[in-house]
Amino acid sequence: MRNIPTVTRYLLIANFVIFLLAALFQRHGVDLNTVFGLHYYTSASFHWWQPLTYMFMHANFSHIFFNMFAVWMFSPMIENEWGARRFAIYYLVCGLGAAFVQEVVWTLMLSNMSASYDATALTHIAYFLNTVGASGAVFGILFAFGWLYPDVPMYILFIPVPIRARTFVIIYALIELFAGLGSVAGFTADNVAHFAHLGGLLFGWLLILYWKKTNWREPGELFKRDKDEDGKFDNYHYHKRV
Repeated sequence: MRNIPTVTRYLLIANFVIFLLAALFQRHGVDLNTVFGLHYYTSASFHWWQPLTYMFMHANFSHIFFNMFAVWMFSPMIENEWGARRFAIYYLVCGLGAAFVQEVVWTLMLSNMSASYDATALTHIAYFLNTVGASGAVFGILFAFGWLYPDVPMYILFIPVPIRARTFVIIYALIELFAGLGSVAGFTADNVAHFAHLGGLLFGWLLILYWKKTNWREPGELFKRDKDEDGKFDNYHYHKRV
């Protein structure tokens, strides 16, 4: 753990500790996912903190294991490249962006259902809409890795040839898009928030574009007179001046 960068290490620890606490509370009849998971914004179950806390909650062990495996695998290189503060901002923005997109998708879904259900039924449905997990932030991490290291070969299980990181991210995003569309259309039935995943990727892309446009300055630095004094952005990387 000492070799893992600071923010990545704290994310791993926080997620697993919270998962264990949630399991402990569940044994005593308290479902923390209901309190801290993301609900529809008009629901009586919604609270202001949920767009942040939902990304630290997970449904089961396999859910947290694969999310944290991705964090452990890809985050250290990104954090070492960008620094702890910028990586932390990126992770949280991706997670919050995923929550925003999921809320939009729920709104569209309920609007589409309004022709078939009355207001009472829709309120009942909205009450039970809930999502948890760091997957949106993880998809942002995958996008950042593909952006920073587009030509790194990745070896995927059951695929005998290496795939470039950028190609892997594009394929994965397309799979999520088609899975999300299939779920909305009723062709598939799962409990995966596919559009939240895509939302994390989208907000990660937008944040990187913003940083690139402002020469990778954070908001408090934008009004400095010399915009080149701190660092420089090339095709993929931010270079800190020494």
